[in-house]
Amino acid sequence: MTLRFDIEGRDWPNRVASRFVNVGRIRFHVQVMGQGPALLLLHGTGAATHSWRDLAPILAQDFTVIAPDLPGHGFTSGRPVGGLAMPAMAGAVGDLLDAMGEQPQLVVGHSAGAAIAVRMALDAQVAPEALVGLNPALLPFPGLAAKLFPTLAKLLFVNPFAPHIFAQIARGSGEVGRFLARSTGSTIAPEGVECYARLFRDPGHIGGALAMMAEWDLDSFAARLPELRVPLLLLHGDRDAAVPVKAATDAAARVPGAVVEIISGAGHLAHEEQPAQIAARILGFARQQREVAT
Repeated sequence: MTLRFDIEGRDWPNRVASRFVNVGRIRFHVQVMGQGPALLLLHGTGAATHSWRDLAPILAQDFTVIAPDLPGHGFTSGRPVGGLAMPAMAGAVGDLLDAMGEQPQLVVGHSAGAAIAVRMALDAQVAPEALVGLNPALLPFPGLAAKLFPTLAKLLFVNPFAPHIFAQIARGSGEVGRFLARSTGSTIAPEGVECYARLFRDPGHIGGALAMMAEWDLDSFAARLPELRVPLLLLHGDRDAAVPVKAATDAAARVPGAVVEIISGAGHLAHEEQPAQIAARILGFARQQREVAT
């Protein structure tokens, strides 16, 4: 099964802002809204543009917001050369920006999307004034999990039945909502849960998320963090059940001048729980960098 925009996306959040852009082997679903300097939003593993449903319209009051579904996710079809490893993902998004004629002034990434944002800056695929990571996943899992999680993802990825099994489980009543609450520490609106449910019922989307996890190499990426010279703000929910706060503070310690701010009462999906508060912090950081630059 492949997600169909006229069926599963019939009432997708901010659907009026959606368009499709062909870039090489990939047909990107991307949402564009607002006017002003470009701001790129990159979602995390297993998510899609719906995760920005409330945050993007707020940011669009000051920026031209560009929010793609990453390769292997949502309504984007096709895979880049190099699969869903971080360099290939970053390169594919860079190609999308080139095709659209956009150069973002600000890049905001959630979870693994934050790693892609940083990688794009390190590889000079973007040259933003600032980067913002929301509950960022920038370092390998600690201890045994560092070996266990990637290995498990690889085993599931090579099993052709795994995506279908997960998709079938997601069809159970209330299963997705319970999974999100348990795995993220976040409580989000029913509209958001329903969007995740549509995604998780699709074996193609699940397969993309598994492939991304299986091909991710955070060890070599983490070694490059000290090279980053773009101002970096990391916002992290204090109830995050997926990525501990310490991971954000440890990552920030590797990046010259990086700042960490803790979001009280929020989990891994802090931007879906507290969009107004997150927007205010992003916009404040952007203004601060503009003042420093002038």
